[in-house]
Amino acid sequence: MKVKKKKKSYKASNLPPGTIAYKGNKQSTTTDIEIVNYSKDDFTSLNTSSVQDVFNFKGNDHVTWININGLNNVKNIETLGLHYKLHPLTLEDLVNTSQRPKLEEFENYMLVVFKMLSVRNDDEIHYEHLSLILGEDYVLTFQEADGDVFDSLRERLNSAKGRIRTRDSDYLMYAILDAVVDNYFTVIEVLGDKVEELEGFLFQSKDADGRTPGQIQELKQEILRMRRSIYPLREVISRMEKTDCAFIEEQTHSYLRDLYDHILQVSESIDLYREMIWSLMDMYMTIISNKMNEIMKVLTIIATIFIPLTFIAGIYGMNFKNMPELNSEDGYFILMGAMFILFIFMLIYFRKKRWL
Repeated sequence: MKVKKKKKSYKASNLPPGTIAYKGNKQSTTTDIEIVNYSKDDFTSLNTSSVQDVFNFKGNDHVTWININGLNNVKNIETLGLHYKLHPLTLEDLVNTSQRPKLEEFENYMLVVFKMLSVRNDDEIHYEHLSLILGEDYVLTFQEADGDVFDSLRERLNSAKGRIRTRDSDYLMYAILDAVVDNYFTVIEVLGDKVEELEGFLFQSKDADGRTPGQIQELKQEILRMRRSIYPLREVISRMEKTDCAFIEEQTHSYLRDLYDHILQVSESIDLYREMIWSLMDMYMTIISNKMNEIMKVLTIIATIFIPLTFIAGIYGMNFKNMPELNSEDGYFILMGAMFILFIFMLIYFRKKRWL
């Protein structure tokens, strides 16, 4: 019986350009806002849920990092957009969680959209939409869900470690991107462990069960999703490194070049594991084929052994009256002995040929 698959319905939103429509899963009504305001000798950190608290930190001769957690409250996004004079298309990209990584330059700011990957419980890889806006003395980051990879960056800002407190907002942008890309390596290691573990299982045990194709398919889908999330960032960082944006100082371009090298390394690792995953499916099919060949070999040997025995039994089953062996008292035992000797001879012959 032919099973009919349920057709999926696709509905185009057909909204006017610049319409802020959240496309995600988070449904909390509150927006958590983290404000970090710093200079070489001063540091202030504030956590709030009121957008109005952000307005006090603009134009104060400090670098301000404002991290907005929660994209579903579009009214707060619109309020921030009006305050920082963000283009309506920018606001649309901020809340569109399916937007691919990209870079756009405007007159008074730069927009960077990318994906933040992290490892959660049980080595589960979590994907999160992340947008960054670079201004002259501020950086805005918009993330969809709770949790991020910026704890070490916050510690460096708080303790004034390194050069970050002495640099402008463009270096803060680089530090944020660097934290995200560095975490890609951790994600790649987790994926690599999964691939190598499954490869070792298939290679050492030379066995496979019904779950193996599903595990390979899951890894294949994971690597494809990771590739879609990370690969476009290469172009983004390359364009950023070559841009003449007034907000990015010349010395920051050196760090962006190093960041580009890192993302290339991540991309090469993704390609490597992608090839390994494809080879796993080939290895699985080879194992299944070998198992089938072993079964067919055993069945063929059994059939070959019994062919002459069946032939002898068929001859003496014809019941002709002038068959001399039929009247012999020891004919049955002689025939069974001959058949047994033939059976042993064939086993020895197959063993000598290493077919058994």
